[in-house]
Amino acid sequence: MQHSHAGHGGDAAVPPPRWVAALDGVLGPLIEIPAALLVVAEIIVLMAGVVSRYVLHRPIVWSDELASILFLWLAMLGAVVAFRRGEHMRMTALTGMAAPATRAFLDVVAVAAPLAFLAMIVGPALEFAEEEAFITTPALDLANSWRAAALPVGCLLMLAVGALRLLKVADWRHTVGALALVAAVAGGFWALEPLFRGLGNLNLLVFFVGLVAVGVLAGVPIAFAFGLATFGYLALTTHTPLLVLVGRMDEGMSHLILLSVPLFVFLGLLIEMTGMAAAMVSFLASLLGHVRGGLSYVLVGAMYLVSGISGSKAADMAAVAPVLFPEMKARGAKPGDLVALLSATGAQTETIPPSLVLITLGSVTGVSISALFTGGMLPGVVLAVTLCAVVWWRYRNEDLSNVRRATGSEIGRKFLIALPALALPFVIRAAVVEGVATATEVSTIGIVYSVLAGLLIYRRFDWSRLGPMLVDTASLSGAILLIIGAATGMAWALTQSGFSGQLAGAMAALPGGAVMFMAVSIVAFIILGSVLEGIPAIVLFGPLLFPIARQMGIHDVHFAMVVILSMGVGLFAPPFGVGYYAACAISRIHPDEGMKPIIGYILALIVGLIVVAAVPWISIGFLG
Repeated sequence: MQHSHAGHGGDAAVPPPRWVAALDGVLGPLIEIPAALLVVAEIIVLMAGVVSRYVLHRPIVWSDELASILFLWLAMLGAVVAFRRGEHMRMTALTGMAAPATRAFLDVVAVAAPLAFLAMIVGPALEFAEEEAFITTPALDLANSWRAAALPVGCLLMLAVGALRLLKVADWRHTVGALALVAAVAGGFWALEPLFRGLGNLNLLVFFVGLVAVGVLAGVPIAFAFGLATFGYLALTTHTPLLVLVGRMDEGMSHLILLSVPLFVFLGLLIEMTGMAAAMVSFLASLLGHVRGGLSYVLVGAMYLVSGISGSKAADMAAVAPVLFPEMKARGAKPGDLVALLSATGAQTETIPPSLVLITLGSVTGVSISALFTGGMLPGVVLAVTLCAVVWWRYRNEDLSNVRRATGSEIGRKFLIALPALALPFVIRAAVVEGVATATEVSTIGIVYSVLAGLLIYRRFDWSRLGPMLVDTASLSGAILLIIGAATGMAWALTQSGFSGQLAGAMAALPGGAVMFMAVSIVAFIILGSVLEGIPAIVLFGPLLFPIARQMGIHDVHFAMVVILSMGVGLFAPPFGVGYYAACAISRIHPDEGMKPIIGYILALIVGLIVVAAVPWISIGFLG
């Protein structure tokens, strides 16, 4: 996703003091090594749970409990790693257009604003951890504060890392200016507390529309923009103890089903490293390479298959693009069209299990994960067909005079090589649907399968890449989970204010019943997906809208597919969608080049989305 890199702009760079670099060099490994080890520990604990239950028929009673304790530590340390590297998700579409000096200043604000939130939340987080000491876990008989301590420790480490990042900024005037601006805004809000107390629900506009919009558009990482708005709302307009906010964030980040987030992220990196993704792409290319626009069809098909293994869109795109793009460019494809199609396939494959968005939606709305996994397959096919129609039109006059058609024996050989990789999505689905493993545990089966395939079949396993891959996994997972935590806190504050009830009433009273409700939901989620990123949009509005959809007689899984695809269209559509910029970063293609070609693909996605919304059977026909 779009990442922040504060401190890489401004006037002639002044190297930071030696002690700052030295301290950062010591602190980095102290955070990254435990974070990487926690990813390994999660894989081992969950795999042990599957083996003990299904092979030895002796379930380990405490495995879920231990996994849950380790998981919160992994989420918080991962968030620290992401903060140190500047990898928390943020919207940089507007800041990217600013003058270099302004952009450099806003990059520093993107570090200073999170520091303000962390400084305010660390006290309530400590208080929350102390309160949790009175609760003991049933199986391990440990005080719950062992788990809850991850929150204040993570906040303190992020404060330390953020302070070092500010000290490393090239132009000290930017640092002073950013800190002064954040302090002035915070002080101004504090001074206006008596006014806010009398505003009632108008405060929702001030904090959750105004403050969030200004923060997100100015490039403040989304998780911290949500956190600042929620903290300000609760502190200045209600009498709610602030440790309740920490409790809500903890609850949002600690859903057992979310344990699969880091593991599917790691699985995505693994299939790329072991050559499994390349084998799949190579087989598809031998089948379709000689057809006009053939490699574009391969891109659509490869993204569909790879999405059935990894849960992370960035990992999917990184696995497919480097394998296909050089050959496509050699055949005369324009870079802009490549990145446009890659971005569009990112949106098209959002519902393919084990998508992280499906898992998150199931965790916040209570919809069955295996029903979502079953319902997500066909909507992706419908959108693939509409995208392929655009590809056919664009490439109908492609010159194939110098393209050699693969022989039957070549196709057969490539199929055999790709077979272990092609089987993996089916192994993952079968394990969940047949009840061999839960959606949380199934990722460990995929990881063990991929490691064995890499070592024994493909003979490609670069041990030196394993450490960095584990750290990358922790970083991306920490960024995702912190957003889920912050969005959960914000959703709870919105519910407490009575806004949810008012929204439900307004949506239910729309003329045109279910059809109008569905249309409004599509438009709303396209906008939310484009401005907020996918997962926070779902965590915030999923719990509010699903009960209304049920009242309207819309099936949960059908509504889930429509919401996820709408959000995907927004997420991968320029100028705001961060997914589009991620596709550009992975392809190393300038965003401007894809702006025009992507319009046709986005229109094709919207046509497919309308078909999925209009025909419920596509989403629920195979639920049985």
